[in-house]
Amino acid sequence: MDTQDALVFTHVVSAGSLAGAARRLGITPMAATRRLASLEAQLGVRLLHRSTRALSLTPEGETFLPYAQALLDSEAEAMARLRSDKAAATGLLRVSTTVAFGTRYVAPLVPRLLDRHPELRIALDLSDTMPDLIASGTDLAIRIARLRDSGLIARKLADNHRLLVASPDYLARHGHPATTADLAGHSCLSLFGISHWTFIADGAEKHVRLNSRFTASNVQGCRAAARAGGGITLLSEWNVAQDLANGRLVRVDLADASPEPINIWAVYPTNRLLPQKVRVFITELRAALTADGMKVTPEK
Repeated sequence: MDTQDALVFTHVVSAGSLAGAARRLGITPMAATRRLASLEAQLGVRLLHRSTRALSLTPEGETFLPYAQALLDSEAEAMARLRSDKAAATGLLRVSTTVAFGTRYVAPLVPRLLDRHPELRIALDLSDTMPDLIASGTDLAIRIARLRDSGLIARKLADNHRLLVASPDYLARHGHPATTADLAGHSCLSLFGISHWTFIADGAEKHVRLNSRFTASNVQGCRAAARAGGGITLLSEWNVAQDLANGRLVRVDLADASPEPINIWAVYPTNRLLPQKVRVFITELRAALTADGMKVTPEK
């Protein structure tokens, strides 16, 4: 496949027209049309619906677009390495992470990365739902979870200590639970679909059923409800450090068990050689986590 044909296709999609793509690439509209026709002929499918007023992706075009962009990014990566500019990151880096973690750690890295790597672009997807990394063309997902078995490749970035927390007002009104059994008498603020919290007692897992009248789609909703006096919630230490420092939330320790720690993972779509853009991002993220006092897993 000719990468120039793929380049025309991606520019047609972003520009919204063949003429706009041709102007960006410095070629004639006829040349752009021929490139697009050549690509469709090679693939044996129509990638775009064409009319006199607009262009739109066909279902096949929507499927192929992330692969076309990945092909172009790989070519840019190869050229950078052949120039022996191993510190440079190029192309579009697609990163997916949760709302809370992305806001706290990932977004603040972006300006520094873009300043250091002029040919790098970053698209940050803040979502608490794991995307289909291959179909979406995502290069890297950062997740805090017990990962399920899949065809994805996961590497541990850091430990993630978690705490039970509640507002001083809630505890003054409802009392302080002393054991996991006491949680049954409290309002526990949890995520959608979560019916149990897992604790570690004497080295073994202990699952505690929740009394949840409130659930949220992400941890920020649970945090906000807890600060307002809505109940007890289970959150990462980094997410509540400021609330603990200013007294809006207080730590709830239990005598018989501690919350299960859940690691921070970097998840990749394949185990092929990581592009330099992913490597430099991971290096910056590790540094940020280390600076925040987290126990970071050494790079292999």
